Amino acid sequence: MNAALLIARREIAAQFQSVIGYVIVAALLLLDGLLFHSFAMSDSKDLSSKVLAKFFYMSSGITGAAGILLSMRLLAEESREKTIVLLATAPISDWQIVFGKWLSAFAVVTVFVALSIYLPLLIVVHGSVHPGHLASGYLGLLLIGAATSAMGTFCSSITSHQLVAGVLGSVLLLVMVTTWWTAKVAAPPLDDVLAYMSFYDKHFLPFTTGEVHTRAVVYYLSLTFLCLLGARLALGARRWR
Repeated sequence: MNAALLIARREIAAQFQSVIGYVIVAALLLLDGLLFHSFAMSDSKDLSSKVLAKFFYMSSGITGAAGILLSMRLLAEESREKTIVLLATAPISDWQIVFGKWLSAFAVVTVFVALSIYLPLLIVVHGSVHPGHLASGYLGLLLIGAATSAMGTFCSSITSHQLVAGVLGSVLLLVMVTTWWTAKVAAPPLDDVLAYMSFYDKHFLPFTTGEVHTRAVVYYLSLTFLCLLGARLALGARRWR
């Protein structure tokens, strides 16, 4: 675990030693603020739980994008610069490498999510919103951040080009987002399987209205684990090349 934390610290430092990490977080916060202002602050009479639900739904997409953008370089860059060989031969396990890399991306996503809290607080201060609604929405955003960071880490483990990893991660996320539509036209029992795979429709929407379902938490944590497992297997395969 110490090795994983050291890797995470190194990656977090690398994110902010250049302007890339700052630019990504700042740009996404700006987009979050602009979208929030467009539907919330334009009508002060509608500062309510309904607006907060819209905020969380909108922010879920931006948080997902942050997860992919911040993780797409993690292993792909190591592969391109040939430093992946050093990692693969170091006295640390593949799990520690993958977990440390993922943790660095998730930590930055968490910072982004935390910095956005001033937006819904405007609704809490001027409107009528239960604190539990705010907590459940942010729990949902963090779960999405964890899952998409893991997706990006997995895609980064199977290519040496971070842009390719970003595209693959985006396509994977898009496919999982649209499975709710496929489920509507699929025959049983495939429709239930596809509905359960839906990234937003079935699992995230309850968080936006203040509900926390154990099934949804298990879904996002399981997806995170499976993506990290895939990255670990891909990294392990490099040892045999």
